Amino acid sequence: MMGDSSLETVVEQVLGELGFELVELRRGGTSRRPVLDLRMERVDRAKVTIDDCARVSRAVEAKLDGSALVSPEYTLEVSSPGVERRLRHAEDWRRFQGRRAKVLAPSLGGRVEVELLGVDVLDGQEIGIVRDLKGEEQRVPLADVKEARLVLVWNN
Repeated sequence: MMGDSSLETVVEQVLGELGFELVELRRGGTSRRPVLDLRMERVDRAKVTIDDCARVSRAVEAKLDGSALVSPEYTLEVSSPGVERRLRHAEDWRRFQGRRAKVLAPSLGGRVEVELLGVDVLDGQEIGIVRDLKGEEQRVPLADVKEARLVLVWNN
């Protein structure tokens, strides 16, 4: 079986051809019966519909069926990224500026809930600017971020 990076490359290619981009691809289940959880969004930023999910599912399955990328007994689940979506790129940090996120980065001391303030570039390196819940502004190199996800904030 080929590695997850090859699988992700194939999925990203199929999505790109259909006008979508990959937000997250998680692999679960077992090696004999893997479950692929594919989260995507539209390039035009319109809402992802059920029809979109069905079209993407059929196209991805057509590429994966009979390939060495996954076991023949795989399950594919396709959906929108949801409200607690993963932030993968600097553009995500810019797009969701002003929103709260949980960010896992050594320079922040672990997993911290922050407000996204923007992105700066310093010596060619993208730096996320955040404010922690105590009001302290910090800078974190995006290359050092292990994981970042939006946080759903309930307003009373």
